[in-house]
Amino acid sequence: MASPCLVLVDTQDSQLGSEVGERVKAEALRIEAKFSRYRPSVITHINETAGQAVSVDEETADLIDYAMKCYALSDGHFDITSGALRRVWKFDGSESIPTECQVRDVLQYVGWQHVAWKRPVLRLKASMEIDLGGIGKEYAVDRALSLAESHTTVPVLVNFGGDLRVSGARHDGGPWYVAIENVDRAGTAAGLLELLSGALATSGDAHRFVRGSGARYGHVLNPKTGWPISDAPRSVTVHASTCTEAGLLAKLALLRGVGAEEFLKLEEVRSWCIR
Repeated sequence: MASPCLVLVDTQDSQLGSEVGERVKAEALRIEAKFSRYRPSVITHINETAGQAVSVDEETADLIDYAMKCYALSDGHFDITSGALRRVWKFDGSESIPTECQVRDVLQYVGWQHVAWKRPVLRLKASMEIDLGGIGKEYAVDRALSLAESHTTVPVLVNFGGDLRVSGARHDGGPWYVAIENVDRAGTAAGLLELLSGALATSGDAHRFVRGSGARYGHVLNPKTGWPISDAPRSVTVHASTCTEAGLLAKLALLRGVGAEEFLKLEEVRSWCIR
């Protein structure tokens, strides 16, 4: 998950807590191994065989179908083929900004419209690649919580890198307290939320960014231009019934740039933006 992962089990039974923790850990590791873009996985196999037809399993097909819906809902701005842009963009906090020529050269390999997808067969154009990182962590949270709930009825919170979901209120009926991270001071809180149900997901530039010409560029890229979204909030946190839904809404808001807050208002979801 490329981030700290945590599961909280609201019980005095240490054995039960350990059992739930192991189930959540196993599911996180399974999804990481299956969909990683850095290690041998379903995704690296697809990318390495770009230009050829690849038949995928049902779980992978479900995620690709979901990514297609995200693509349509975002008018093409949420695009899992945009992973090719990381060949020139390294959001490591440095001042390494690609040139317009470099971005233009790789942009030809971005665009879902160039993909042939007829479930369960996928064919990418040569040199294209897909990246499920935009939905994978949130999907993993939902899957892990579902497994935890199948094992126990005690309250559980699953948190993968700040994207989280709870099974319900605490054992005393009270809320879980969740901090929104300060975008300028890592490890400090900009606010504190009370969560009784559902999920929270956050997207922003607190940890992944580059600097150049006096500007700070967040890691959310416009797949149509190859450049970061301009005038986007530093951080968007959204509450929804599932982590997958919350994560999608947070990313769609960032992709709206200056219109992020208006988009969230129209969607009628609880949300918090930091600029």
